[in-house]
Amino acid sequence: MSELTITALRFGFLLLLWVLIFSIVSAMRRDLMIGRKAATGAPTARQVRKNPELAEPAPAPAKQQARQLVVTEGPLKGRTVPLAASPILLGRAQEATLVLEDDYASGRHARLFPQGSRWFIEDLGSTNGTYLADQQLTRALPVDLGVPVRIGKTVIELRP
Repeated sequence: MSELTITALRFGFLLLLWVLIFSIVSAMRRDLMIGRKAATGAPTARQVRKNPELAEPAPAPAKQQARQLVVTEGPLKGRTVPLAASPILLGRAQEATLVLEDDYASGRHARLFPQGSRWFIEDLGSTNGTYLADQQLTRALPVDLGVPVRIGKTVIELRP
């Protein structure tokens, strides 16, 4: 090989290293921005668990309470899960409460948990994200009756 070819390969390798460094820095920056948005907005799920008074006020007594979780779209369409006082783990893992047969769901994708008389949904660091209505979750958010929660191709709703 000529000296020119070796020098070109060295510069190409150096350029590849810099591309890798910039992609890592941009991913870290994006993660920090998401964390900062969560810190300046509503309380996180951990803060709500430690201080229940931070949760949004309970709905009026005349309002219906969620009693079941219904899969409205996706491979498990029509399946229902009764709601109790314990959290519901959603994902492809076998230990999940609702095992999603969805290639776009992570093993431990999201968690639906009760706080007072309301239910909250939080993403557990999934690859493809969890959406409440059309909003991607960056923190735990309350879920109202009939509002769709999308995980990959699966859509679930709380029902009375």
